[in-house]
Parts: sequence; C-alpha cells; structure tokens
Amino acid sequence: MEAHIVMTVEAGILSLENPVFHTYAVAATIMVLKMMVQPWITVRRMLKVRAGFRSPEDAKKSPINPNPREGQLDANEYVERSRRMNLNDLESIPGFIAAGFFFVLVQPPLLLAQILIWTYVVARAAHFLAYVTAQIHDIRATCWTFSSLAVISMSMYVLVNIV
Repeated sequence: MEAHIVMTVEAGILSLENPVFHTYAVAATIMVLKMMVQPWITVRRMLKVRAGFRSPEDAKKSPINPNPREGQLDANEYVERSRRMNLNDLESIPGFIAAGFFFVLVQPPLLLAQILIWTYVVARAAHFLAYVTAQIHDIRATCWTFSSLAVISMSMYVLVNIV
C-alpha cells in the first residue's frame, strides 16, 4: 500500500502581496543578478589586461582577440580574483535561493524574515566589497559567516516547522 502525501500551499503565500514573499523575491532577484553579473566582470577584466584566458583556442586570433600574444593563457591575479568571486557566489547564492523559498512556505514572522534575508544580502555585498578590494581573509570570512548563519537559520526554522 502506497502512502500519498499531499501538500498544499495556502493561497497568497507565493504572492507579491505577501510581504515575506515580496522581501524574498526582491532579495533573491538581487542575488541572481549578482551571480549573473560577476562573470561579465571577469570577461571585462580578461579583455582589459588581455590575459587570464583559459582554453588554448582563446589565444587564437579572432575579432575579439585580433592580436594574440604570448602569455594570454597564463594565470592573471586580476582576472583570477574575479573568477574566485564568481565561484564563491556559485557556492553560496543557490543555497540562499532554495532555503529562502522553503522559508517563505513556512510563513515566518515578517520581522524575522526581513532580518535573515537582508542579513544575507548585506553580508554578501560586504563580502563582494572585501574581496574586490583584497581585504584580509578575516574580513571576508566574517562577511561569509553572517551570510552563512542567515541561511542556516532559515533552514533550521524550516525544519523545526515541518518536522
């Protein structure tokens, strides 16, 4: 005998009329934009310094690379810093998107949602600024910690409310 679990979402939870969902939608959209813009920053840096290209075919003559030169495939710290920032976004932002969505579904108090969601966004913005200005690891780690704790808190709140 199969057990069927039926879950319904209360009407309005996933509506922009719901202030918790609205908060999440704005924050998640900002974070998706951040995640999608960072690779463009990397490309801009590659073109600016004409270095940091990754694949052998990238060093061939083309309209974007009309004058290939020796060393274009060598690592370039200016470009690699942007790549590391992109990888960090890819490690962090999808978890926030998922945890935040489930968090909305359990209908947390608005103030709690705003604190956790905006803590994440502000911490990630601070992390970006710390990384782009080459701050010491301790500063980046502190920013990362606040963003991570916000996502962990949302996830724990979800678990407590659905188990």
